[in-house]
Amino acid sequence: MPRLLIGLAVVLTAIIVVVPLVFIFWRAFAQGWASYLGNITDAQTLHAIWLTALVAVIVVPVNIAFGIAAAWAITRFRFPGRKLLVTLIEIPFSISPIIAGICYLLLYGRQGLWGPWLAAHDLKIMFALPGIVLVTMFVTAPFVARELLPLMQAQGSEQEEAAVTLGARGWQVFSRVTLPNIRWALLYGAVLCTARAVGEFGGVSVVSGSIRGQTNTLPLQIELMFNDLNTTGAFAAASTLTVIALIVLIIKAALESRR
Repeated sequence: MPRLLIGLAVVLTAIIVVVPLVFIFWRAFAQGWASYLGNITDAQTLHAIWLTALVAVIVVPVNIAFGIAAAWAITRFRFPGRKLLVTLIEIPFSISPIIAGICYLLLYGRQGLWGPWLAAHDLKIMFALPGIVLVTMFVTAPFVARELLPLMQAQGSEQEEAAVTLGARGWQVFSRVTLPNIRWALLYGAVLCTARAVGEFGGVSVVSGSIRGQTNTLPLQIELMFNDLNTTGAFAAASTLTVIALIVLIIKAALESRR
């Protein structure tokens, strides 16, 4: 029975995970290195890679700061609305990213609630970088906080209270006591947040407008290349996204072992 279960797990993993990954790289290199490099170095694909990286660089630090602040407030203080705050943090897990994108469109779009005011002040959020950042930030908001909350609740506040008793100030307590205790969970949450930000498709497709060479992130660029019947280019771009995902998974596994 154990051998049967192990064999079944290996077969299912190969079919569901390994075979699609191998197929992606096989199709990406089907026409040789020259075609692969030509598709990867295409101006629109390079811009999509750059825009995806830029969004992640903006979103991840903001979510790290938000996650730390939210976890600190929830685990170290008792205040009215504490449970409501926990529920609000988890909302992006239960709402479809497409719905989030539509909500932002109805708020900040030209015909949205704040659209006329934004247009009057020459501010553009939808179909531009700010809209992509906002919807990605919403989708990835819970990852860091949800990693920190159970750990900080389990650790308690005794060490921080002892540090305060010994005369440590607030920043000293955080940097010398709290941060070292949560560093691996914080890094783990940041890695998950990065992976989600890089691969986000649904919400970004709504608020970006999919403008070629301007608001296309890498997942959107893959879809456009596939719709243009450039399957080799689509798989080449998909292989880049796959490599990023594999790197993130390796970092995730390393952090799990350290934890």
